[in-house]
Amino acid sequence: MKKTLKQHLDPKSGPKRILSLDGGGIRGALTLGYLKKIETILREKEKDPNLLLCDYFDLIGGTSTGSIIAASLAIGLEVDEIKDKYMVLGGKIFGKKRDWWKPWETYKYLKANYSYQALEDSLKDLFKDYTLGGSELKTGLCIVAKRADTNSVWPLINHPDGKFFDSPIGKNKNIPIWQAVRASSAAPTYFAPQMIDVGDGQTAAFVDGGVSMANNPALTLLMVATLKGFPFHWPMGEDKIEIVSVGTGYSVFSKQVGEIDDATMLTWAANVPDMLMQDASWQNRVVLQWLSNSPTAESLDGEMETLNEDYIGEKPLIKYLRYNFPLTKKTLNDLNLKGKTFNDKEVASIIEMSNAENRYILYDIGEAASKEVKPEHF
Repeated sequence: MKKTLKQHLDPKSGPKRILSLDGGGIRGALTLGYLKKIETILREKEKDPNLLLCDYFDLIGGTSTGSIIAASLAIGLEVDEIKDKYMVLGGKIFGKKRDWWKPWETYKYLKANYSYQALEDSLKDLFKDYTLGGSELKTGLCIVAKRADTNSVWPLINHPDGKFFDSPIGKNKNIPIWQAVRASSAAPTYFAPQMIDVGDGQTAAFVDGGVSMANNPALTLLMVATLKGFPFHWPMGEDKIEIVSVGTGYSVFSKQVGEIDDATMLTWAANVPDMLMQDASWQNRVVLQWLSNSPTAESLDGEMETLNEDYIGEKPLIKYLRYNFPLTKKTLNDLNLKGKTFNDKEVASIIEMSNAENRYILYDIGEAASKEVKPEHF
């Protein structure tokens, strides 16, 4: 039986399920490979071949590319539909950098590598005139963006009781979904910031939510769902709240001491963003594995290990599942994708978040890696 939006949001209407989707540029195609497996398992489990992820999950949230997929799921699209649209959208968004050598393009190029127009047009085509307060949303939605002019993370939600949803201090219900997603996806150096009228006479400047601790938004979504300041007020407990968190793949640092010692300022500038994003995601996993007894728990380091049975309090406070894939030459070649062998250059290309030509192979990687998603997890 499908739930109404009100039933999805109601804290008294049974156990709650959250789907959290990471940022990662074009590597969101890898996320879709995992989501296809999750959708297939849930359709078999619920004995409903037409079940949508918005029927099963009560809150779907994402950052950056994850927000595009999250919003698409929340309006009732199945994974295959999103995949088709995402492949077209990704090709347009990252298809061509600005021509820096053209005088009329030079100033814009100094602000961002890619024109926002292709991104904006594609999102408008996908989400039409739907708003955060619109009836098109079938379940709870949280789009994580970063308000650059106040340096604050903004979880843009569709809960009608939210403080900024429809009040004298905010009218977030009127924000077009395409604009909220565009804000969450405005990665500095890739795209220009997104300006949004947030009500109360304010225009806010937003950049990619990944420029925060919430590129992996799972912990942020848990806080949105349970803290008193937000409107959901869902109760904690392993049998009451479940978080399924899906990544976009990740690089594995492996440097020689000499490389670090010889690194220049430019080398550090190129590496620091990825280092901080990975640290933020790692911290998310530490806290969520600490709160749970997860069947997908990873060994976090040589001291903490998996944190299983090391949870806060007397028993687990959440059910937590995390799916992600290390993008290394060994792990990629172990997938044996149609007999393909990856070299170092190809691995580096796949890790880069704006290489649109990799979107199809990224989906294949996610689909192959999704063997770790088991029916007994749900």
